[in-house]
Amino acid sequence: MRKLPMIKELTDLPSPISFSIWWNGGSILGIMLGVQLVTGIFLSMHYTADMESTFYSVVHIMRDIPGGWWFRLIHANGASFFFIFLYLHIGRGIYYQSYLTQTRTWMVGSSIFLLCMGTAFLGYVLPWGQMSFWGATVITNLLSAIPYFGPSMVEWVWGGFSVGQPTLNRFFSLHFVLPFLISGMAVLHLMFLHEKGSTNPLGDLNHINKIPFHPYYSWKDVVGGVMVLFMLLMVCFFLPSVLSDPENYMMANPMVTPVHIQPEWYFLFAYAILRSIPSKLGGVIALAFSVLVLYFLPLGLVKWSVPVSFNLMYQVLFWSMVTTFLLLTWLGACPIEEPYFSLSQPMTVFFFISFILLLVCPWFRFKSLYSS
Repeated sequence: MRKLPMIKELTDLPSPISFSIWWNGGSILGIMLGVQLVTGIFLSMHYTADMESTFYSVVHIMRDIPGGWWFRLIHANGASFFFIFLYLHIGRGIYYQSYLTQTRTWMVGSSIFLLCMGTAFLGYVLPWGQMSFWGATVITNLLSAIPYFGPSMVEWVWGGFSVGQPTLNRFFSLHFVLPFLISGMAVLHLMFLHEKGSTNPLGDLNHINKIPFHPYYSWKDVVGGVMVLFMLLMVCFFLPSVLSDPENYMMANPMVTPVHIQPEWYFLFAYAILRSIPSKLGGVIALAFSVLVLYFLPLGLVKWSVPVSFNLMYQVLFWSMVTTFLLLTWLGACPIEEPYFSLSQPMTVFFFISFILLLVCPWFRFKSLYSS
């Protein structure tokens, strides 16, 4: 049977024979995005975006709708699993310097990351629990740091003078629409990837020593997806609240502020950077650049060195960056007191210095001789 051109392009894609398990992250992210879309659509059928009944509509989904608890737990914990593999995917790209060999693919992927962060933040507000309400209040208030236009922008985002019904309405609408935009960006991401094909750990884009994607890697992707879905189900069935904040099991109360306001775990590294800078405007700028720095990696001054597998200095720098990222995530969950506040400042400095070294230092750069 003759294959359709699109199917043929996917199945016959020349792929390196030396793929490692780290190249499995993209397909897992595609599966998780599909899971989030399906469960989100079903949840939206019973969700009520009304301040008076939003919290109880979530309780209604959990207790009264057949299978509602299952869909909600998969959707909530699926977001955490999605970001786990998103960070692993970005980390793999930085380690093997895919931002040099696949520049356009990297740029689109960075945009997908930004959209995912925005979508996740919007979704965190929708249950209308204590942490949802106060997290939305704190994060949207950051816009007020922008000179002159800031206060007006905050009121525009809120739809009033505080987080309220208009805020909930527009957050729900955007949270429903943005995943479809992410899906379109993911297709564009794959199109750019298929222009040159995937690289291997050495950064080689030469098609001489490659094999078809199907069946050699398609079945490996299926196995990886099944394993991840199994782990997700185990978390949902046995540890459903391990990745959630207990404060969010209480209905939003504008008169009672939680003792320690913090975002979801996948935003904690940026939250720690924000808190480490005394200036509000400086903290917001650092917060923005902690994510936007990904766009600058392909623009480095030096584009030559040795492959990462043989570059000990680069490996030390990369794993130092990973350690810094994990420490910032931990510090973001800690109270704003000593010694956590003092520790977050040097970690923030090293976080940005690491990326600067990647941009300007020849010992940390590599571009394959076979890349175009």
